[in-house]
Amino acid sequence: MDNALYVGLSRQMVLRRQMDIVANNVANADTNGFKVESLITKEQPGAPAFTLGGPRPVKFVGEDGVARDFGQGALRRTDAPLDLAVEGQGFFKVNTKDGERFTRDGRFRTDDTGRLTTQAGDTVADDGGGEIVIDPQKGQVTVAPDGTLSQGAERVGKVGVFQFANLSVLEKRGGNLYQNTSNQQATPAESAKVRQGMLEGSNVNSILEITRMIEVSRAYESTSQMMSAQADLSRSSISRLGRVQ
Repeated sequence: MDNALYVGLSRQMVLRRQMDIVANNVANADTNGFKVESLITKEQPGAPAFTLGGPRPVKFVGEDGVARDFGQGALRRTDAPLDLAVEGQGFFKVNTKDGERFTRDGRFRTDDTGRLTTQAGDTVADDGGGEIVIDPQKGQVTVAPDGTLSQGAERVGKVGVFQFANLSVLEKRGGNLYQNTSNQQATPAESAKVRQGMLEGSNVNSILEITRMIEVSRAYESTSQMMSAQADLSRSSISRLGRVQ
């Protein structure tokens, strides 16, 4: 196998990964708070299989991580009192059995003890990191734009909304949750607004992602054709060389 086939194979591996990411974006077009992702690529210099007067090193294609667009998704009204959306930069903090997590998915409910939780049962943190407990006997819950929860004239707590100076420290951990993978501390998102009775939709542009899917598919097919043509050329060259000898 010559250098062109090695380079083509590296390109195909990246295209397969890119297709997986695009397909995941399309699948999550209706997921609350989902953030669209894209693949980052880079050149990977490598020693050539064999070359005579060719480039050294040969430039292969490699994956260099996944970029995530944390831009605002559209807000959709549900009128459910415990559905909350963050308008602006910021995340709700969730306390799970595996530690702190952050999310933009505000589909909250209360458990048997009145604690405010996610649909998975993880507790939603207040602005100090503690739990928020709601007494159903005290009436309807109202949430102010600063996250303050009230039942009538009584203040129940305040939903914490936190932000990061560098969003690249957040990594997906499943369940629409992110984990802080650094020592960077989350700080209160003072400019963010909490909207009650609303949910933030995905910021995926379905038409754009389907267009990307077509582009990736065509690029993969084009690379396959190039590799096939290169293999045919190599076989032809070897055959001719054998007849000459």
